[in-house]
Amino acid sequence: MTKRSVSWVSSWAVALVVCAGTVGGAAAPAVAACGDAVGPRVDWSGCSKRNLLLSGTDLSGVVFARTAITSTDFRKSKLTGANLSGADITFSRFDDADLTEADLTKTIGWQASFRKAQLGKAKLGMAQISRGSFKEASLAGAVLAKAELNRADFSAADLTGADISKAELPRVNFAGAKLEGVDFRFSNLARARLEGLDLAGVKMGGAYLFLTQFDRADLSKTEGLRQEQLDIACGTRETKLPPGLKAPKTWPCAGDDE
Repeated sequence: MTKRSVSWVSSWAVALVVCAGTVGGAAAPAVAACGDAVGPRVDWSGCSKRNLLLSGTDLSGVVFARTAITSTDFRKSKLTGANLSGADITFSRFDDADLTEADLTKTIGWQASFRKAQLGKAKLGMAQISRGSFKEASLAGAVLAKAELNRADFSAADLTGADISKAELPRVNFAGAKLEGVDFRFSNLARARLEGLDLAGVKMGGAYLFLTQFDRADLSKTEGLRQEQLDIACGTRETKLPPGLKAPKTWPCAGDDE
């Protein structure tokens, strides 16, 4: 083979490699590197990262999609705009962390903790965070539609305008929470605690309210509430009801020992 032929073959091979890495003239997306150092916008998609100490770390814009990142300390970390969709965050702690506009869609997080965390406009649709703690967290405008949050703690949390429709919320504690404008339509609120709360503008249409605790709550301005829902719920003489609805003869309910 002549030098000219060798040169032509080499040029053709290089061109083939370049074309293989290009789709429609644009560079192909880089594959996540699980060995990359943690930091803003790092991509650990599909990686296994457990028992990490990341408290106070700037993780804005990180991609932890489908990442196993259990028992990890994210306290006081910055995770604004982070993508944790489909991640396993079981036993991880996000207390005082900033997760504003973060994506936690379909996240699995048994007993994950978000105490005092910033979750404004965060996406938690279809997340499974049973027994999780959101105590004193800010979730204004967040989306939790179809989430499974059995026995979660939202006491003193700000859920103003949150979408929590078609969600599993049995025995969830909402004591002292701000719920103005929350969408609970078609959610399971069996035995949930809503005592003493102002539920103005809360959408209750189709919600399952078996033994839901409304003691001293103000339901006078809720939307979509029907008599048959109240008939299986729990309230007291002090519970305020919407016009046209009346307290069932079963109120106040007997103690719930289950």
